[in-house]
Amino acid sequence: MNSRFRYATAGMALVSALALTVGCGRGDSESADFKIAVVTRNFTNPYWAALRDGALAEGNRLGVKVAVQAGQSETDADGENAQISTLAAQGYDCFAVVPVNGTNVITPLVPVARNKTPILNLDTQINVDASKEAGVDYASFIGSDNLAAGRIAGEKMLEALGGSGKVVVLQGIAGEQNGINRDKGFADAVAGKLEIVQRAPADYEQDKGLTVTEAILKAHPDITGIFAANDTMGLGAAQAIKNAGRTAQVKVISVDGIQSALAAVKAGTLYGTVTQYPYAEGELAVQGCLALHQGKSIPARVVAPIAFIGPDNVEQQIAAFPKPVAAFDNPLAGLVNK
Repeated sequence: MNSRFRYATAGMALVSALALTVGCGRGDSESADFKIAVVTRNFTNPYWAALRDGALAEGNRLGVKVAVQAGQSETDADGENAQISTLAAQGYDCFAVVPVNGTNVITPLVPVARNKTPILNLDTQINVDASKEAGVDYASFIGSDNLAAGRIAGEKMLEALGGSGKVVVLQGIAGEQNGINRDKGFADAVAGKLEIVQRAPADYEQDKGLTVTEAILKAHPDITGIFAANDTMGLGAAQAIKNAGRTAQVKVISVDGIQSALAAVKAGTLYGTVTQYPYAEGELAVQGCLALHQGKSIPARVVAPIAFIGPDNVEQQIAAFPKPVAAFDNPLAGLVNK
C-alpha cells in the first residue's frame, strides 16, 4: 500500500505531492502550448499512481504539458473537487477526470463545460443524466470493461475451486459503479456453481480488507474463495488468510494488477489478479485530448485492456510492468500527430 511507482521521465517537474506537470520541446509549437489536466482520486493507491505516471510519460513523449492532481484518499470527493476547480481557473485546454462516485465531479466541471473545454471521463462512469442536467458532457469514456473483469475473475475462481464451494465478495466504495460491475460480472460467472455467502464493503483499502476478512473467516470458516474488487483489499484479505494459516485452503482473486499484487501472485499468497493497466489509461487520456486538439474525432467509448495474471504468466507481466503483457487494439494510436 505504501509502495510508489517511479519511472524516469525526461522533462518531468515535481510541482507538489499532489500536482505533477510534464512537458518537453518536441512537437509543433501549437501542441507544445497545449495543456492537459488529469484529476484522479489519490496517489496513495498504486493504481492511481500508475495512471498518473502513464499520463505524464505520454505527455513527455508527445511534447505536451500534462498536470496530474488528486485528492487525499479513495473517498476524498471534496479534495478532488477542489483540485478540479483550481485547474479550471488556470486555462487548461482539456480535462480527463476519474470521479470518486457517479456525481461528485459534476459541479466543479460546470465552468469547464461552459468554457467549451473538452472533458474525458476516465475509469469510473460519471452519471450521464445528472451531467446533462448540469450542462456537462464528455467527449469520451476511457476505461476498462469492469463487467468483463468480474466475469474473468469468476471463471478463474471456478477453476481454482474445482467448480464448487463457498465464496465471499469484498466490495469497494458503496455505490461506486466499477465495484458494482465487477461484483455483477463475478456473480454472473459463478451463478449456480459457487455459493456467495457474504458481500462486505472494505472501501478499496488494504487495512479494511484485512479486518473485514478476519471477521469473515470467523463467521464463515468453511469458505474456500474470496473475490476482492481491487488489489489493495485483496492483499489485505490474503494477509488475514495467511495469518490464520489458511493460504492453501482459501483462494483470493482481485482486480487491478498493481506491483504488490503481482509480487503476491508470485509468492503464492494471492491466486491471481485481473490487471486493468491504469498506466495505459493515463496514456490513452493524453492521446485522446491531443487528438481532439488536433481536430480529430475520437470514439465515445475507448476500452482499456485487461488480462488475468496468475502463476503461469506473472513473471512475464512483472517484466513488462507497467505496460500490458500483450498488445491491445488502441483506436487512438493512429489519430495523434506528434
